Amino acid sequence: MIDIDLLRKNPETFVRGSKNKNINIDIDEVLELDKRWRDVLRETEDMRAKQNFFGEGVSSEKSEARKREMIEELKNIKDQIKTKEIEESILKEKLDKMIRQIPNPPFDGVIIGKDENDNKVLREIGLKPFFNFKFKNYIEIGEELDLIDTERAAKVSGTRFGYLKGGAAVLEFALIQYAFDILMKEGFVPIVPPVLVKPEAIQAMGYVERGGDEIYFLEKDNIYLVGTSEQSIGPMHKDEIFEEKELPKRYVAFSSCFRREAGSHGKDTRGILRVHQFDKLEMFCITTPEKSKEEHQFLLSLEERLMQGLKIPYRVLDICSGDLGDPAAAKYDIEAWIPSQDTYRETHSSSNTTDFQSRRLNIRYRPKGQEKGTRFVHMLNGTAFAIGRMIIAILENYQQADGSIVIPEVLQKYMPGHKDIISKK
Repeated sequence: MIDIDLLRKNPETFVRGSKNKNINIDIDEVLELDKRWRDVLRETEDMRAKQNFFGEGVSSEKSEARKREMIEELKNIKDQIKTKEIEESILKEKLDKMIRQIPNPPFDGVIIGKDENDNKVLREIGLKPFFNFKFKNYIEIGEELDLIDTERAAKVSGTRFGYLKGGAAVLEFALIQYAFDILMKEGFVPIVPPVLVKPEAIQAMGYVERGGDEIYFLEKDNIYLVGTSEQSIGPMHKDEIFEEKELPKRYVAFSSCFRREAGSHGKDTRGILRVHQFDKLEMFCITTPEKSKEEHQFLLSLEERLMQGLKIPYRVLDICSGDLGDPAAAKYDIEAWIPSQDTYRETHSSSNTTDFQSRRLNIRYRPKGQEKGTRFVHMLNGTAFAIGRMIIAILENYQQADGSIVIPEVLQKYMPGHKDIISKK
């Protein structure tokens, strides 16, 4: 949620920010509604003051006739206050709903663009593999080595599901342990969070107003399945106040995630690239406003470190304004090289959501040396591994002429029984 005081003082920032994110919001209408709400609130407060004045006067009034008049006047004022309170409540609910439609403005310096085609490639890292044999795509590899089974998954669960088997299943947990070993040394606390969250929790994270059709909602139970573990990590500290010395808070969460893929009909329908259920390692950080940009670069550096350890070619993208979600003020993506598609595909992202989420969640901190007053924290998230996609990248980039898969060196110690390859039994 944006800061209403900033909106009142500098509405042009939010007009421009919404436009640059391709979101149509009538800021003037929001401000007019805000004015009406504040006017009604002020009128209600004036009536309460008048009610108090008459209330004090009744007890000291000696004339019975005048006392009866004052009591009648008090009843009228009380009725008027009730009417105003209802009006104020209706206006406030409508205002809150409209404010929640306003996205977090992009930082100055973010590329102004319409969609993903306007994202900027910052760098490409690693040598793309050269194959002196007819290489295969990961679906062929997965079927031949009995690692991925989407046909049986379709019988059980439908399309866009898959079984990871044998070496692929072990590879998943190797990736998790590899990331944990690196990130725990950087102060990240491992967490396995709930994957079912209350509506108020997921709404506070800012993904429901736009993009809500991607989220699974269990109407009977009034609860959501997370699309990424940050949706349950962020609300963990709802209504809490940190001391500045406690920050940054850093978590790395492993969970299954669920997405309807509502807007991807016909895209990547085979295999496990775009599925309804996938496992993911997500970094989540809570810090001060002064440190959030630095923390964002730190998250990106860790994502690159993990990729470089696996020796998989990748590129880093600076995401343009039109490709940012509502909460993000800035975002980077990492895309891994997929040989069979002759292109890079997204495996990581990292976003600085500033105080957009913490304001909704009421998560604050007390600045050092300041006895009174608090400030909202800044919150950031970054993918450690989208595991299914990383398995795809490993299978394709590390395939051999004999059909086997070389296990990346950094993962070999986490895969006992496989030595250094995954092959047919």
